[in-house]
Amino acid sequence: MPTTLATWNINSVRLREALVARLLTEEAPDILCLQECKSPVEKIPAESFAALGYPYLVGRGQKGYNGVAILSKLPLEDAGDFDFAGLGHARHVAARLESGVTIHNFYVPAGGDVPDRAVNEKFGQKLDYLAEMRDWCRGNRPERAILVGDLNIAPREDDVWSHKQLLKIVSHTPVEVEALGAAQEAGGWVDITRKDIPEGLLYSWWSYRAKDWDAADKGRRLDHIWATADIAGAAHSSRILRAVRGWEKPSDHAPVFATFDL
Repeated sequence: MPTTLATWNINSVRLREALVARLLTEEAPDILCLQECKSPVEKIPAESFAALGYPYLVGRGQKGYNGVAILSKLPLEDAGDFDFAGLGHARHVAARLESGVTIHNFYVPAGGDVPDRAVNEKFGQKLDYLAEMRDWCRGNRPERAILVGDLNIAPREDDVWSHKQLLKIVSHTPVEVEALGAAQEAGGWVDITRKDIPEGLLYSWWSYRAKDWDAADKGRRLDHIWATADIAGAAHSSRILRAVRGWEKPSDHAPVFATFDL
């Protein structure tokens, strides 16, 4: 059965409830994974999403920051969460479909502004988080799983507007790219977006700081959809909805989509 899944850093699900509702109405993915919900789970506007045909919600939240949630048309069961690096943050939640496929929704720490853990605790936390993510993947080699989320790293040279200028900028430094690659390799994960769109510049995030983000187009691909090798071949139709970044009072991220014949 074709199953369409989307991932989107919403940057406050309550503030942008109308944007989530618009995406659910216009694009109607079967599953929408949200990051940076900035809300306790009980205060996520679940009733309005249920009214649009998404009665299932699995999430982890906290007041004001972080938070991950999975909205679904399809029945889901809560499959737990992990607190990588012991940060006490709501950055991961998993849910299992009736097909047996497990969806992991991640919000990896951004890492602050200085790519040096000696002077920037947040960068150290990011690297520790990725190291534990790698060890978890290695110790629990996943099967029939999809991993999505704002991983806060643009790994490829064509995932950023300027590889040369961003080499020392958090999200594209070699140490981060290597750490994410190690986690990906440990889990046998396939980058579905790049499997389906192997060539060319591809972004999912544009800074609020740009006066005209669209014209400047200084983007990065921070949002990802991965799958284990046993179902990666069933994926197709990947796309990034760039236009959503131009909606009124938007998130700085655009949603990423992929369809799987599960």
